Amino acid sequence: MRRIEMNFLPDVTVPCESCHGQRFTPETLAVRWRGRSIGEVLQMDIESAVDFFAAHSKIHHALELLRDTGLGYLTLGQPSPTLSGGEAQRIKLVTELTKARPSVGRVPQGQTLYILDEPTVGLHMADVERLIGVLHRLVDMGHSVVVIEHDLDILAEADWLIDLGPEGGQAGGAIVAQGTPEQVARNRDSRTGEILAEFLSARQCL
Repeated sequence: MRRIEMNFLPDVTVPCESCHGQRFTPETLAVRWRGRSIGEVLQMDIESAVDFFAAHSKIHHALELLRDTGLGYLTLGQPSPTLSGGEAQRIKLVTELTKARPSVGRVPQGQTLYILDEPTVGLHMADVERLIGVLHRLVDMGHSVVVIEHDLDILAEADWLIDLGPEGGQAGGAIVAQGTPEQVARNRDSRTGEILAEFLSARQCL
């Protein structure tokens, strides 16, 4: 992309006249694989790329993990400055999962503590369910995951909850309740527990 300075107006960007925004020389773009150039591949969203790279196990596995964390809408060539904080967190999660993929029958080596700050922000309910599966996968590999979160689906799936309060800012910071989701739901001193109890009750009725 080319940046054009505008007098008294914000700068604007326009596609490069040589590559039309595809980043490569005409000679490189002339090379095609499965009917697509590298420029066209980078414009594919992850959801489409999962099937496109089905025959390449390492690439396919990484793309599946990206889709499972709710990032299927991103393009393969997405510039990193355009990612939100939550998207960047989930990409880092996927990076760790691809490195920590254990072989069948082998105990994974090393354990890591992951701290995530509201990774569900902006996610559809179906994508939250996929993210929960990814977090469980990390724990099953022997890692620990600490999540700062308000999403009830995440709270209900936690092994251990710590409810901080009773208010925000200077009126907060104390441990109001802690325990399994069921234990916190029974704690009448916790507003989170009251809401969680209603949520767990409704989920059992489904």
